[in-house]
Amino acid sequence: MAALRDPKTGEEILPQQPFVTHLVELRDRVLRSVVAITILFLALFPFANTLYLFLAEPLMRHMPEGTSMIATEVASPFLTPFKLALIVAFFACIPYLLYQLWSFVAPGLYENERRIVWPLLFSSAALFYLGMAFAYYVVFPLVFAFLTSMAPEGVAVMTDINHYLNFVLKMFFAFGVAFEVPIATIILVAAGVTTPQSLAAKRPYIIVGAFVVGMLLTPPDIISQTLLALPMWLLFEIGLLLSKRFERKPEDANEAASADAGGAPTGADDDPEAYRPMTPEQMEAELERMEQESAGRESHKKGGDPTT
Repeated sequence: MAALRDPKTGEEILPQQPFVTHLVELRDRVLRSVVAITILFLALFPFANTLYLFLAEPLMRHMPEGTSMIATEVASPFLTPFKLALIVAFFACIPYLLYQLWSFVAPGLYENERRIVWPLLFSSAALFYLGMAFAYYVVFPLVFAFLTSMAPEGVAVMTDINHYLNFVLKMFFAFGVAFEVPIATIILVAAGVTTPQSLAAKRPYIIVGAFVVGMLLTPPDIISQTLLALPMWLLFEIGLLLSKRFERKPEDANEAASADAGGAPTGADDDPEAYRPMTPEQMEAELERMEQESAGRESHKKGGDPTT
């Protein structure tokens, strides 16, 4: 039996699978992801305290002599490193999780979509890690040096270990998501939601929005706000340049609009039975013809047609 192919792209059309089959496959891939995170967590848990010392090093470096971090809750010395090891295992498994996601959705994509999606998934993971590294090696030393130096006289800087972990995780997430700006820009342009020219015209508003996001996601100091807003702006400019390669061509946009309106896509002009929308001139002529027919029926009725 010959394989079915899409008449537009020529690609092979895979037979549709039952809904239950998709659910079973989704369950299997979720279980694989959970097992991978669990295995990595069990491997990292013996080194949980070492991981926390590495995470706390930017703050410990700037704390006054004779002070140290504290644990204000009874279970914090155990639960905090435990939570850190679990989160590190999850972050380290992000490439594998994205691979499972890709394997699940890839059969439903066209070949050209596969060529775009896989690089976007890979680059999004790399940018997320880059944002976390930027926060740890650039932002944390500057922010903690500023915050510890601003402590009033007579106040000992002794941060709780659980509060510190929550703070740095929030910063990691904020910078990781902020570094996804190029990916978001490319997706919006590739989907036809906007164009590089439109985004370039809105550059002043985007810069202001970057500083607003930096104000909301970082501590209330100008250093961390600026260190988040400036990379977001620069990454937006990079995404703007790259998005020009993924901009939809006018003929592609017209074809998609024609398909949404029920018309024939580009290339169907050779089919004599294919639907073709009327031109403005044809529409005007048709309206005039309908008006003339209506006026003729009215005059015929007034003339005393015996059949009425």
